[in-house]
Amino acid sequence: MQFLAQYADWVYLVAAILFILALKGLSSPLGASMGNRYGMIGMLLSVLITFAVAPNPNIALIVGAIAAGAVIGGYRAKTVEMTAMPETVALMHSLVGLAAVLIAIAAVFHEGAAHDGVHRFELFLGCFIGAITFTASVVAYLKLSGKAGSKPLKGGWVKPVQIVLALAMIGFGVHYFTSENLQSFIIMTAIALVLGYFLIAPIGGGDMPVVVSMLNSYSGWAAAGIGFTLNNSVLIIAGSLVGSSGAILSYIMCKAMNRSLMNVIFGGMGTGDDSAGGATGETKQKNYKSGSAEDASFLMSNADSVIIVPGYGLAVSRAQHALQEFATLLTEKGVNVRYAIHPVAGRMPGHMNVLLAEAEVPYEQVQEMEEINSDFSNTDVVLVIGANDVVNPAALTDKNSPIYGMPILEAHKARTVLIVKRSMSAGYAGLDNDLFYMDKSMMIFGDAKKVVEDMIKGLH
Repeated sequence: MQFLAQYADWVYLVAAILFILALKGLSSPLGASMGNRYGMIGMLLSVLITFAVAPNPNIALIVGAIAAGAVIGGYRAKTVEMTAMPETVALMHSLVGLAAVLIAIAAVFHEGAAHDGVHRFELFLGCFIGAITFTASVVAYLKLSGKAGSKPLKGGWVKPVQIVLALAMIGFGVHYFTSENLQSFIIMTAIALVLGYFLIAPIGGGDMPVVVSMLNSYSGWAAAGIGFTLNNSVLIIAGSLVGSSGAILSYIMCKAMNRSLMNVIFGGMGTGDDSAGGATGETKQKNYKSGSAEDASFLMSNADSVIIVPGYGLAVSRAQHALQEFATLLTEKGVNVRYAIHPVAGRMPGHMNVLLAEAEVPYEQVQEMEEINSDFSNTDVVLVIGANDVVNPAALTDKNSPIYGMPILEAHKARTVLIVKRSMSAGYAGLDNDLFYMDKSMMIFGDAKKVVEDMIKGLH
């Protein structure tokens, strides 16, 4: 072990480079698979060399924990549905936060261990970020999985409570920092756990994609803070990479929604409802046209160009494979088929990209909002399937709308718009959509997978 320990810094450096390459690979669908491999190899090297440098590690306990985690993680990876990916990611963030809290508590209560001012500050920082991340991620998991309502916690008392909790947490943290009082450390941790709830509970369903990326950032900073406590350079580097990349992604998504991160955290947009499906109640006061899957199939088979806009409803119905089969049949008939992706479509960053990749949709057919928006006006048919808020024209026209100013996929500019929905209910942000009532629009009601399968039959 001592022989390996002298090369620990070099191995950590290699692992850090692999983590950077992993992030680079994950930035593109083409490089995602290799990026994952780089990350796994880097983590394996980090774990192995940590055994070499750890003083008197309890091998049986550590290996047992790793084996148990591997079994649980492997089972979850093989059985998780695409619709459950957002809450699974949130739950994983909670475990990172919990690990940071437990490590900080173990370090603080380690008998005979003296912590200077720098280490006490790192423990304070890593522990409260980890505690907030843990509770906030659990709340996000409950919201995304439908086990708790997506409606935000409202009331004039919410923000004062957030401020009081934040000040109290910082106050007890400062007291621990100045006096190394263990009771103050525990109280600070408990307050941080409660604050995590009050930070996420007031955020509505429409902002959950930003919340997921924000929690990703929190978990990274928590890991980096604990890396200083453990004097582990690769944990500091990996945590910083996750924290900064999560923060950048949150900024990109907020920009896509024309919102500031502070507005998302302390303001909130969209009320959602108690189910994952959006607001309840039918919209009866406006007229709309409806048609059948056969009608839609006929229109698209006779078009020169079709743009498909996928949303969360596509994931719920597991329709991506049927949709890809339908798109392939259209392509064989000479129709130019593309997919338009909004940055906040779905329930987590990149949700639609992952969904389409699972169905082996060619990467060249998938285009981001900035690439494809200018093409809608020259498109014969747009098929909106399971999306709502990301194609809502109110973002461009209604100054009183909560989403006014948010960049959208401009599906309303196409010659014909087909919308697949179960009903006329509002989207996850709780807003009605004027696109549904335009003369050029046709509603096709039903489960997305069943509708697409009927469209396929219409092509034969």
